[in-house]
Amino acid sequence: MGTSDRLSGKNRWRLLIAIASLAAVAPASGQTLSTANPDQGLSLTYSSDGKASDVVIAPNVWLYVENGKSPTPFLTGGKFNAVWDGSLTVDKRANYTFQAELNGALKLELNGQVVLEITTNGVTEISQSVQLKKGANTLKAQFGSPNQGDAFVRLKWQPKDSFMQPIPIDALKIPAETPESKQAAMLHHGRELFLEFRCAKCHAGPTKDAIPELSMDAPSFEGIGSRRNYDWITRWIQDPKAMRPTAHMPKVLHGPKAKEDAGSIASYLVSLKGEAGKASAAPNEEQVGAGQKVFESLHCAACHNPPGGTEADDKKIYLKQVQEKFAPGTLSAFLLKPNAHYAWIRMPNFKLSQEEADQLAAFLNSKADKPKEVAASTDAAVLEHGKKLVQTSGCLSCHTLKLDNQFSTKALADLAADKWKQGCLAEKPDDVGKSPQYSFTAEDREALQAFAATDRSSLTRHVPTEFADRQTRLLNCRECHGKFEGFPAFDIVGGKLKPEWSKTFISGESTVKPRPWLEARMPAFSERAEGIAKGLAMIHGYPSETPAEPPIDMEMAKVGQKLVSSVGGFSCVSCHSIGQFGATQVFESAGINFALTGSRLMKPFMHRWVRNPQLIDATTKMPVYFDEEGKSPLADVYGGDAEKQIEAIRQYIRQGDKMPPPPTP
Repeated sequence: MGTSDRLSGKNRWRLLIAIASLAAVAPASGQTLSTANPDQGLSLTYSSDGKASDVVIAPNVWLYVENGKSPTPFLTGGKFNAVWDGSLTVDKRANYTFQAELNGALKLELNGQVVLEITTNGVTEISQSVQLKKGANTLKAQFGSPNQGDAFVRLKWQPKDSFMQPIPIDALKIPAETPESKQAAMLHHGRELFLEFRCAKCHAGPTKDAIPELSMDAPSFEGIGSRRNYDWITRWIQDPKAMRPTAHMPKVLHGPKAKEDAGSIASYLVSLKGEAGKASAAPNEEQVGAGQKVFESLHCAACHNPPGGTEADDKKIYLKQVQEKFAPGTLSAFLLKPNAHYAWIRMPNFKLSQEEADQLAAFLNSKADKPKEVAASTDAAVLEHGKKLVQTSGCLSCHTLKLDNQFSTKALADLAADKWKQGCLAEKPDDVGKSPQYSFTAEDREALQAFAATDRSSLTRHVPTEFADRQTRLLNCRECHGKFEGFPAFDIVGGKLKPEWSKTFISGESTVKPRPWLEARMPAFSERAEGIAKGLAMIHGYPSETPAEPPIDMEMAKVGQKLVSSVGGFSCVSCHSIGQFGATQVFESAGINFALTGSRLMKPFMHRWVRNPQLIDATTKMPVYFDEEGKSPLADVYGGDAEKQIEAIRQYIRQGDKMPPPPTP
């Protein structure tokens, strides 16, 4: 069904009346701001001072930049301009109107025709109707930041027989690549490589206003001898990429003594004992089977090649090595708290129970290769040599250990751009030198060298939108969101959830599971949670903190209390619990407890969702109760006005767990 045809005509209204009348007894059940499709979105060019500029791919004509902050890491804070370019595709010729909410100046052009042009802090009037042709229509939007306050814009459209809503992301397409966009993508890639490979750990970067990623850690060496096996550590030190193609750790030892030196370091590291793993009985078939169910229900295959399977994706982490890697009895402890010794680890915390962790460990171990019986040296000279290598080879620049770091190299400020073709970035690695070998591709080296040619001040500009986009991409969020039941499409999350609630959910602080009937659960990324939550909201044009609302309108809330009931209402209680008041007639599709909804959902999203949930999620079982004119069958309440009825429900829901139960028959 096309974008101009997603709400049908009067026949559907008759169907809605039928649905509503039945509801009481039988309810229905580069640098890109990433999108699901790399062709989706718009090219967004930022500029300031009429000189400096940057180009990214944005999902829509959305933007939020806090007053005085930078819209991109490569521009200074202050006044800026933004220009979106691309095309807007519709399935058939039709008329549309447009509206925006903004603080600043906006000019919107479609097929060269000016549709909106205004400077304001608020909501614009609805534009004159504009006819879009079938297929691609050129779109250009220009925005100038305001003199005061945060800069923001959120553009909406209204198709025929529908209501004002965001333009679907899949209707927007980026233009052809330009030399400027190609260069900008290279700079962003170089900066990302610099951060992800922890370059500033050796080449000390800025300390004042440093962005969060400059503090990213690596696995702690404290007590590592009780967590990892000697042979695995030895082979990992020798060549990390041979063990894991996506490894960020460099090959630090070269030459004829590399293998011997790796063994010395490994022997020293396994001598650093901490809490020993708990002894466990050999796993039985029942435990292994239960562990496989845990693996599948948590969708671990989104990031890992399934053990015992045929999939061999080098971008995913293999699990055949878990017995070789983890000391006996420690895999279960790692699964319980992956970030215990590595705060910025990408492996999330699923808040497993001890039983679940033991079951999952049993399953993984049952499919893993058996470790080699290779003993670490206990010779004092070998251990002392390994200790010295740890101190002098750069290990302690990333890994923490209560030991003097004797490795030193030039600070970032002292590395001239022309030096970024040597050492770590040499085209041909020096097998006898001391420089770490990262196995960068030619494209990677070019990107890092392009980044070197900047003033590198981007390392002091934390841009929440850029952080959230990059981190959610690296964490593979789209491998679950939009693909499995209960995982909302990733493209809507930032405009759906309040950032305060998102932060507690992403960090694992929240003890409430919104959809308790699902086996799947949200993984926790504690170090990244706040930045991701704020950045996702800002990508959608919303502030990083939800603005305070006026007190609850208790008169409207009383109306909402009736509207959610099965006594003259929409019978929302058939599927949705309300605090301790359980849903009355759930068949195939439960709904989220309304006591949680007020703290979760942004006001604009809730209005759009209740108005027509199927426009947002075509697979939802939630019925549509309002027609194209914004009227419901309940004409005795606010004359059937959709916006007023939905707002009454929202005011009722804002009471959270203090909501009084709805009336019952």
